[in-house]
Amino acid sequence: MPYLSITSNQSLPLQNGQLKTLSETVASALGKPESYVMVSLQHNADMLFAGNDEPLAFCQLKSLGLEQSQTTALSEKLCSCIHQLYKIPPSRIYIEFSSPARPMWGWDNRTF
Repeated sequence: MPYLSITSNQSLPLQNGQLKTLSETVASALGKPESYVMVSLQHNADMLFAGNDEPLAFCQLKSLGLEQSQTTALSEKLCSCIHQLYKIPPSRIYIEFSSPARPMWGWDNRTF
């Protein structure tokens, strides 16, 4: 049920298990089984931030039961992980957090 989507203007090669590292980071940070985590990475997007095209990322983290009190720690963990993996400065990363209502999240022919 947790879904992390990352879009960047950089070429982000998929090597050394980077998606797996992101998946493990999300699962650990949320205290949820990795078997429910989905990670998506789109790169080479036409994007600007602060009027320039230096390395940047826009992320969306959606998870059932996500509390506002968790977002600061999640931001720190995700920014740190993305910086370590892709060298994108945390000051060039935006993260949108959302917590959909359980009936609005479908899986395996039903909703949560």
